[in-house]
Amino acid sequence: MYSIEIRREKRGLGRAEAATLIRRAAKAALRAQKVREDCIVYVLLTDDAGIRTINFAQRDIDAATDVLSFPMNSLTEGAFTPDACERDPETGRLLLGDVVLNLERCAQQGETFGHGFAHELSYLTVHSILHLLGYDHTDEGARKRAMRAREKAIMHAIEEKTRQREEAGYDD
Repeated sequence: MYSIEIRREKRGLGRAEAATLIRRAAKAALRAQKVREDCIVYVLLTDDAGIRTINFAQRDIDAATDVLSFPMNSLTEGAFTPDACERDPETGRLLLGDVVLNLERCAQQGETFGHGFAHELSYLTVHSILHLLGYDHTDEGARKRAMRAREKAIMHAIEEKTRQREEAGYDD
């Protein structure tokens, strides 16, 4: 149903667990936002240098960041409408957009914030998926509060599911 296509910009980025964490977080966010159709999200994993280059090329900002989101559609937050989305002409799947995740910054922030790499990567994935679905946080007001509330709810669901998996003895 959900196709999360992940590729690495370069060798040596490490973090073999990243793909599993990203897929889980992306699928949790899509389910929570009631995306019920087949869709595709493209994810590029990179480092500070790679994301800085992309940030400058796409946004004219010469700085590294933790995540970039490039929505394919103009969607309204909290009101997912499949008819408003572009479709892949070959598969018919909804094209939601591109995500660029900086694994280097993710590890640093996970340590700085004290919740570790897995939590930070999951959070940044959820954050980015919400951007692809029309959420934004540029206004510091109601829109930012709505986005943060969705992030919090989705992260809580991910953490609960992770706890259940651990209690059941799953180790992946």
